[in-house]
Parts: sequence; structure tokens; C-alpha cells
Amino acid sequence: MQNFEPIFANDGYRPNVGIIISNGDGKVFWARRINRDGWQFPQGGVSKNESLVEAMYRELREETGLDEDQVRIVAHTKNWLHYDLPDRLLRNQRRGKNFGRNRNRFRGQKQVWFLLELTDDDSAVNLAAGPETPEFDSWCWVDANHAISNIVDFKRSVYRQALSELGEFLPSN
Repeated sequence: MQNFEPIFANDGYRPNVGIIISNGDGKVFWARRINRDGWQFPQGGVSKNESLVEAMYRELREETGLDEDQVRIVAHTKNWLHYDLPDRLLRNQRRGKNFGRNRNRFRGQKQVWFLLELTDDDSAVNLAAGPETPEFDSWCWVDANHAISNIVDFKRSVYRQALSELGEFLPSN
């Protein structure tokens, strides 16, 4: 895996991993945030003591219930992909609200995206398997273009970049 150092640069972006899970038909895992109407791919922050791969597997377990032996890493983005948070979320940070698990001030996230292939059947997905309140309450398989069209605006360019780079590795291609 390429070296993405420095992971914890003082660049204003929180290090994060994004996870695109595909099935044998080239569809991608699409999940609805709990108590919200927004859908997205699994993603999450990187802890200081983790590699990007370790963070990806931890987030995968926490958000989908899938373990390392139920997926195969197909590819990952070559570089960090960045997005800035909208002003309304930045205002929440300034008021001291906890955005995610990191109370540090940041302007957005930098992400390395992983494309995984589910090697188990769909019944292996367990959204309530994580140690905390589930992130998602529903999931389905969709075409990659559906994800780009239906993600919140401020993440759309990152989703487009990640799927542009990794889409050639989807099983149907």
C-alpha cells in the first residue's frame, strides 16, 4: 500500500477512510444514516495508533458487522481525497459540539477510499454489530451512479473522484 504520510499533518483535515463495498454484480453497498434521511458509504476517522488499513477494517466492523475474512481488498485511491465541511457544520464545531469522535477543530476530511468485494453472502451484514449506537439503520445494493447522484452535496465531488478511480475495478467492468 502506498505511503500516505503524514496521516496527521496539521493541514486542517481530519484523516478518514471511506469504504465502497461491492457485490458480485458490481453493485455497491449504500446505507442510510440512523435517524436521518441521508444515505452514504461507510466511512470513519483514523486513530493515532492505526494504519489506514486497520482503520478501514475497524470501521467496516463497527458500521456493517463485516469482518476481514468476509471481504477482499480490491483497490484503494492513490491519494487523499478532500472535502470541506459546510458552514453549518463548522459552526457546530465552534460551539464545541462533538462532530464525530474528534473534538479538534478542522475544516473538513481527507480520505483514502477502499474498494472491497463482499466474499460472503448478504446475511453477513449486521448494522447493529458495532460497540456503539449503529451508524446506519438500513442498507441496499445500488449502482455506483446512484451513490454519486444521491450523496449530500458537500461530499459529491469526493464520491465522484473515488468512484472514477476505483470504478474500473467493480466486478461488472
